[in-house]
Amino acid sequence: MDAIPPIQIGPESDAAFSPTADPWVAQFVQYLVSERNASEHTVSGYLQDLAQFISSAWPHARPPFNWKHADRFTARAFLVQFQKNGCAPATTRRKLSSMRTFYRFLERENLTNLNPFGGLRGPRLGKRLPEILSVNHIQALLDAPVRGLEAQKQAEPNLLPPAIYAALRDAALLELLYSTGARVSEAATLTRNRVDLIAGIVRVRGKGKKERLCALGRPAIHALEKAWDVAQLIWPDATKPSSPVFLNLRGEGLTTRSMERQLKKWLVVAGLPTKITPHKLRHSFATHLLDAGADLRSVQELLGHASLTTTQIYTQVTVERLKEVYRHAHPRA
Repeated sequence: MDAIPPIQIGPESDAAFSPTADPWVAQFVQYLVSERNASEHTVSGYLQDLAQFISSAWPHARPPFNWKHADRFTARAFLVQFQKNGCAPATTRRKLSSMRTFYRFLERENLTNLNPFGGLRGPRLGKRLPEILSVNHIQALLDAPVRGLEAQKQAEPNLLPPAIYAALRDAALLELLYSTGARVSEAATLTRNRVDLIAGIVRVRGKGKKERLCALGRPAIHALEKAWDVAQLIWPDATKPSSPVFLNLRGEGLTTRSMERQLKKWLVVAGLPTKITPHKLRHSFATHLLDAGADLRSVQELLGHASLTTTQIYTQVTVERLKEVYRHAHPRA
């Protein structure tokens, strides 16, 4: 948790205001949206970081703020607060990156000639490899919704279509996440016109609104077909090209939060730890591809990583697994 207080309008007021009340921050937000195609979530993250810096540097000031007045000592004091409050190194590094990006924008616009965050370094990140699921665990999870549906039908022979759809939808969702390596936020915004079941291709819109092509395996295609057949019986409009791929029981798009809740439900059925997140399916997707001989560049494209360096962490996972097998199997390991 970030322990820095929110911005206050003044020492005698409890009312908070948006950082965009500052004209330079408002220009920065416009730049993020129009030039960098930043998502609403990304913009919100930048605004949170800017709000915390304002609260740290000018706790009782009103906008506009004197961004030129902030120096390296002000910047360092801001970052130190997070370390003192026990925040993870990744949190501090994100704040540093946000503020550095903001000041680079101000420099580009000739609003300032000094970036107080320019020469600062964030705390070292521990070498933490992504957690993945084994192929057997993945199989158990993917089978869970269908097994759960069969158990429901035995208990209730006249099960209503919405209940049937919910299970088939979750089966299709899990299959799609593992088949494509998509983020759960990408699955939540997916619409019918971006899924080609005949070609087995999905056009996923990722970070920065960049689109990439992902492949759908046969099990994912069959699972989507079954879910869509039932959805059409309940909501005739569900076949529209603009309709969300995954619907809740009101016929609206399933949210990321709902997807995470449904995952936990099926983790219990599969006998797996409920701490597993949708992102671990993405990690597993990448690692299993590399284990099977896929080249790193192809995995990078499928994941939508801008840098190959980001993808390379999965090769470390693969090497660690090979070393573990060696240690257990080789007589002189």
